[in-house]
Amino acid sequence: MRKIELAALPGDGVGIEVVESAKDVLHTLADAHGGVEFSFTTFPWSCDYYVEHGEMMPKDAMNTLKQFEALFLGAVGNPALVPDHISLWGMLIKIRREFELSVNVRPAKRMKGIASPLANPKDFDFVVVRENSEGEYSEVGGRIHQGENEVAIQNAVFTRRATEKVMRYAFQLAEKRNSRLVSATKSNGIVHSMPFWDEVTKAVATEYPHVDVQSNHIDALAAFFVTKPSEFDVVVASNLFGDILTDVGSAIMGSIGIAPSANINLEGRYPSMFEPVHGSAPDIAGKGLANPIGQIWTAKMMLDHFGYDELGQALLDAIEDVTESGIKTRDIGGTSTTREVTEAIKDRILQAAKV
Repeated sequence: MRKIELAALPGDGVGIEVVESAKDVLHTLADAHGGVEFSFTTFPWSCDYYVEHGEMMPKDAMNTLKQFEALFLGAVGNPALVPDHISLWGMLIKIRREFELSVNVRPAKRMKGIASPLANPKDFDFVVVRENSEGEYSEVGGRIHQGENEVAIQNAVFTRRATEKVMRYAFQLAEKRNSRLVSATKSNGIVHSMPFWDEVTKAVATEYPHVDVQSNHIDALAAFFVTKPSEFDVVVASNLFGDILTDVGSAIMGSIGIAPSANINLEGRYPSMFEPVHGSAPDIAGKGLANPIGQIWTAKMMLDHFGYDELGQALLDAIEDVTESGIKTRDIGGTSTTREVTEAIKDRILQAAKV
C-alpha cells in the first residue's frame, strides 16, 4: 500500500468546497481499488489569512510545502478583501516560480452529457501545454513619470532553457497521443520573442521526426479552437497565449468549472501542483452551486502524474457517467448541488469497482 502525502490548499471562495469534494472522491477511489492511500494536510492560506496576518502565506511556507509529494490547490482570490495582484503573486505565482513549475498542462475534450456552445463541436480532445515560468508574465519592467507623461514598460522574457523544456514536454506528449503538434506564435507582429520561439520549435522538432508540426498565429489559432477544435491534438504556447487559449478551451467544453490543470516540476526537485482552471467565484461560494468537476478532473491528472493511469481513467469515466446521466450543476445545464454531483461520482466509482 503506497501512501501519498499531499498538501491541500483550498484557498478562497468555492475552492474550499471543491477541494473537499475532490478529497472525498479520491478517498473513495482508493478504498474501492486498493493499492494506494491519500493523506492530506490542509493549510488555511487565503485572502482571509492575509487580512489576519498581512501575508498570503507564512514566511516558512515554501519549506513546509516542499516536504509533500504534490500540492492540491482549489482557488486563490477575493478582490473584495485583497487586490488580485497581491493574492496571486503572494501565493499561486510564488509557488509556480519558486518550485520551478515550468510546464502547465490543460486538457479540453467534449464531455458526455455536457452541451458545448458550438453548433458542431464534433469529438474534440486536445491538450494545451503552456510555458509557466516566464514569457509575458515576467516581473521585468516598471513605471516612470506621472500624469500625461507616465510610462509603463512590461518586458516579456523568453529563455532558451525554459522554451526548450516546454517544447520537449509537448513533443513527448504528442508522441504518446496522435503525433500532431501545433505551436502558437505571433512572429508577424512580435519581432523578437516570437521568432525566437519559432526557432526553438524548429530545432526541437528535429528530435521528434515522427511528430507532425505546424505553427499558427495566436489570433488565427484562437479562431480555429472555435471553428474546428477536433483538428487539434497537442498545442504548445507561451505563458500568455496558453492562458488565453485554455480559457477558449474551457468555454467550448461548456464551462470553465469543469476545466483541470497541472503545474509540473519536470526534474522532480519540488512537488508539482494541481488546480482547476476556474477562479474562486466568491459570488457563489458557500451556496452549494460550485461545479466540483474541474477539481475532480484535476485529481485525475494528479493520479496520472503518479503513474496511476488506470485509476485516473476510472475517475474520468465516473465523471462522464454522471454528466451523461444528467446529474450536473447549473453552469452546465443541470440543477444538482456540489454535494449531489460529488456523491454521484462516488457512487459510480463504487459501482464500477464491483463489476
